[in-house]
Order: sequence, then structure tokens, then C-alpha cells
Amino acid sequence: MNKAIGPIRRASIYGSVSYLGLVLINNSNLELPSMWIAYLPMFLAVYALTQWIDRRFG
Repeated sequence: MNKAIGPIRRASIYGSVSYLGLVLINNSNLELPSMWIAYLPMFLAVYALTQWIDRRFG
């Protein structure tokens, strides 16, 4: 069971942080030609933040 806790923790951290990022971007009323201009940096930041949080709690 201990082997499953790490991936579950990372997935839950990534899911919650990325959902929060999507909510913030989608409610920001950005008028961009392509929303990927906002999504790509957000997902990179979410990945980095997820790795940092996982190392702190792991």
C-alpha cells in the first residue's frame, strides 16, 4: 500500500493545483487569440509547483 501513496499524492496535488489554475485563467476575461498562450505557462508552473510541494510532503 505504501507504494501507491506517492503517485496518489502527486496526482491529487497536480489535479487540485491545475484545476485552480484553470479556474483562475478562465475567469480572468483574457482576450487572447489562442488560450494556449496562457495555458502553457500555467501548466509548466503547475508542474514545477507540484514537484516542489511533493518533495516537501514526500
